[in-house]
Amino acid sequence: MSFLSRLIPAATARSAVRFASSGRYYTKKHEWITVDKSVGTVGITDFATEQLGDVVFIELPEAGAEIEKGESTGAVESVKAASDIYAPVSGKVLEKNTKLEDEPGIINKSPLEKGWLYKVELKSVDQLKELLSEEQYNTFKEEEEAAH
Repeated sequence: MSFLSRLIPAATARSAVRFASSGRYYTKKHEWITVDKSVGTVGITDFATEQLGDVVFIELPEAGAEIEKGESTGAVESVKAASDIYAPVSGKVLEKNTKLEDEPGIINKSPLEKGWLYKVELKSVDQLKELLSEEQYNTFKEEEEAAH
């Protein structure tokens, strides 16, 4: 279990932010992906960045890397802790957000837009069916918070 997965249940009700409908799919480890045709853009949720605190370092996969759903593809380090980033889908990394390497704090300011992590060519769009919708993700967060 990643540090982030252990940290999230301790979150306060204040951080249970409602997202506008976005077309994003989510993992239970707090990554998100949006898809345009067969290309997915991956990031971590604003909920995750709130729990991590100020991000000081981000390690991302290189373009050309083959990734498998559920495997670690990088890491996020903050003033509080470090956490792995997990692939929401399998595929080939097309591009990484190199701005985050120089300015990792972008992810705290804009995790759902400018703070995207990498783009991946999906091996199978069917894997998206295994991810959470926005509504399911919000319910998941609320249940985790209520359990702790």
